[in-house]
This record gives sequence, C-alpha cells and structure tokens, in this order.
Amino acid sequence: MPELALQTKTICKTYGTVPVLFDVDFDLKKGEIHALIGENGAGKSTLVKILAGYHEQTSGELLRKGQPVRYHNTGAAEADGIVMIHQEFNLANDLDVEENIFLGKELLKRGLLDKAAMRQRSTDILDKLGTKIKPRTKVKDLSVSDKQMVEIAKALAFNSEVLIMDEPTAVLTTSEIDVLFRIIRALKDHGVSIIYISHKLDEVKELADRVTVLRDGYRIATEQVSDLSEDDMARLMVGRELSTLFPPKPDRSQAKPAVLDVQNVSCPKYVENASFTLYEGEILGFAGLIGAGRTELMECVVGLRRRSSGDICYRNQPLWGHSYADAIKNNVVYLSEDRKGKGLFTALPLAPNVTVLSLQDHVTKFGFLDSKKEEATLDRTVQEFEVRLPSSKAMLGMLSGGNQQKIALGKMMQVEPDIVILDEPTRGIDVGTKQQVYRFVRELVKQGKSCILISSELSEIIGLSDRVIVMRSGRIVGELLGDEINEEEIMLYATGIKGGVGDEPSDHRQASQA
Repeated sequence: MPELALQTKTICKTYGTVPVLFDVDFDLKKGEIHALIGENGAGKSTLVKILAGYHEQTSGELLRKGQPVRYHNTGAAEADGIVMIHQEFNLANDLDVEENIFLGKELLKRGLLDKAAMRQRSTDILDKLGTKIKPRTKVKDLSVSDKQMVEIAKALAFNSEVLIMDEPTAVLTTSEIDVLFRIIRALKDHGVSIIYISHKLDEVKELADRVTVLRDGYRIATEQVSDLSEDDMARLMVGRELSTLFPPKPDRSQAKPAVLDVQNVSCPKYVENASFTLYEGEILGFAGLIGAGRTELMECVVGLRRRSSGDICYRNQPLWGHSYADAIKNNVVYLSEDRKGKGLFTALPLAPNVTVLSLQDHVTKFGFLDSKKEEATLDRTVQEFEVRLPSSKAMLGMLSGGNQQKIALGKMMQVEPDIVILDEPTRGIDVGTKQQVYRFVRELVKQGKSCILISSELSEIIGLSDRVIVMRSGRIVGELLGDEINEEEIMLYATGIKGGVGDEPSDHRQASQA
C-alpha cells in the first residue's frame, strides 16, 4: 500500500457558531496528484487551509506520514514540507520577483543577504517554468498570468514534499498551462504529492490520479479519475443535473440602437486604433489570447487607463470623462479580472464592499452613513445573488472565490448601470456558480441593458455571446456572428491565420442589426 503523505480523519471546522466542514476524511498518497473539486462554498479552501496551517481544525485528526500533527501556523506546515499556492495572489507588489520568491526565507552568506545565490536560484526556477520573467522585474509591472507564475516559483524554490495548488491555471495561457502540467508530472515522478483544486474538469480528467468531491462541507465521494467522466464529476459537485449550462440566445434579427461607439482608440504599447459598436440588449464577446489587449481596451473605455487617441460615445453623446467615476455617471460599470487587487476590499466587511460605488445613496441628510440602509442593501444583494455566508458579520476575505465574485457583481448593480463590462467573470468559480452568472448576464440584456464579455474560455464566449470581436496584439482583427461564432474561427483570428496585418476585420455590425 502506498505511503500516505497526508491524511485527515473526521475533520470538522466551525467559525464561531457556523459549521463549514463535517467529518471530512481525506488522504493523499506519496507521489500522487489528487484533485479536490466542489462548488464555491463547498469547503475546499477551508480543508486545504487546515492542511497548510492557515487554520486549525475544530475537531478531528490530521496526520503527516502516519503521525498526528497540528499546525499552528503556515511556518510550521512549510517546515514540515507542505506549501500552498494560492488562487488569489499573495505577492508584495513593490518588491521585485526574486525578493518575492525568497521573502521571509532569504538566503544568507556570512550573515548577509546572498543576493547572487538568490538571483541564480530565481533564474533557474523561472527558466524551468518556461517564462521570460526577469528576477529583477517589479511584481507590480507584471501581467496577471506572470504573477501566477511567480506564485508557482515561490512554491518550487524550497523542494516541498506536498504542494497544494488552488486554481493554478486560471490566468495562464495554453502554452503556460502545458509547461505547468509537465512540471507537475515531473514533481510527481520525484515523489512530490500534489493536491490540485480546479473548476476546470477537463484539467482534472487529464492530470489527476484520484478526485475527491466536497459539497456543503461534506465529502461526497473519492474516486479514481479514470472511473468518472466530466459530467459525472459535475453532477457530484452540484447534486443535480446540469442540463443546459448557457441560457438560450434570443432572436437578434430586429435592429437595436447603438449604446456605445468606440472609434480609433489607442493606448501606447497595448491597443492600436480599436473601433467597435455595442448595441442595446446585446452580449458582445471579446476573444483573443492573453495579452491581446482586451483588458487594456476596456480600461480605456471606463477611464481606468488613459487613451492616447480616439473617441467614445454613449448613446450618441461624447464621453469626455477620464476617470472611472465619470464612467459610472454615464451608466457604465466594469468588473475587473483582478477581483482582489482592483475589485474588492477583502479585509473589510461585506456591506462596504457592496455599497462602495453607491455610497451617496447610503448616507443621511446630515452626511452620516445610514448603516441600516447599508445592511438592507447587503441583505437584498445576498438574496438576489444567492451568496453563501459563514456569517452576516464575516469579512469579505472569508468568503469563497465564487461568493466574492457574486458580491462584486452585486456592487456594480447598485448604480443601476446601462452597460456592464465583465472581464473574466467566472475565473476560479465552479460550474454551478458559472451557470448562475450566465443566467444573470442574460437577464440583464433581457431588461434592455448591454454587456461586454471578456473571457479566455472559448466555450463561455461561444455559449453566451450574440456577437464576437477577436483581438490580437492590440488590434481588432475579426468580428463574428451566427454560425461563425465557433472555436475554429475564433482561433484562426486569434493566432493570426486570418485577419493579418493589412487585412480589414470582417464587419458585421450593419448585418447584425439588419
């Protein structure tokens, strides 16, 4: 029988009076890739945080190599060879890459920092990961996908025996994912044990040996991955059939007025002469490889990034504002792909996170915060978006990623927007919550609002969008609708086989409204 690297026996966890884990049994074999899946709020993060020393169990037993242990902090777990790679970045933005990799574990030589050794070790790890990141680059200057690679580099720097990986591919490109999978398999071959948390069931099927499913704090099943299909895993996660993931698309044959017209917008280094139109009651998808300029273009539209040229009109009126506050005044809201860094205040309670954009609506005539009104808004948001809470007084950071995303969506809707721009809205959330988000977006456009969707998941772009614009290298290179909205056609434009330099993107704007 293979040696067990980690094991839990009837682990329970309660926050205050709220139980979140119920008698969970789990084991991880030496040299095994064990996937942990479940809906947001199922208890995955709580379980692995107990394993990694972030929390202590309320009851039950944790064993390491067959011996009972209790980690009072992360340092104790790391000293015992257990390291966790977080879904949300845990990096110091003002330090450079090598300083982040060795933060708190600096290499010394004669009592002084051994900078040469740390630089060489950082270079070796980054080369192994197949990235072009330089050790001296400031973390704040990195893209989201590069920050994820730095998080992975931190974990690989100290020859850990157990790696816990929480959604490690959520922001990686296809080539970066291929490199990461090769590294994970190589680590397994060297006896490293890996707990792999992912909502991408195709990754679980490809990579893992076994899978454990949690639902509502209970262990539902532990099975060999080879014995389950992706549909089987999804059913175990949600406890119900997932018949149609995406809501049906409406008939778009009737002409609708333009609500947003973007002409020749440029942003040095990121976007070049981008033009597009968004119509009333439409979901307009933006596809492209990571780094294509989609996020930067939308940040220009909402005033989060300065544009060097171009014009933007909202319902035929020029948008002169150059800040996000101006965009909100013009009924345009934006959900950032970086919900921790740019979207939410994880160290604050829930109510301020929901009302931050609509604060003026939650003050008395004397200028004081109306806490009762704020709590009422929170209660309404929790009910409308089906947010699962450990407690109404919880800090936002205590919520699962999917429930944090629901709070972010609820925050935007407090200003009653006309245009909603969603950047990777389902990053790191489970299939059941995705279905809720898709239903929410489709309901928005049924009400006459308009939506721009940026997503790196082609199935999401294809399943939800009424029309699709493809970007590559900062340029709009294709515009698709109807039967053209398929994976092959999108990738032909995204990779440059179609829509090359000098080519005009196909323009269906008039046809789509004919």
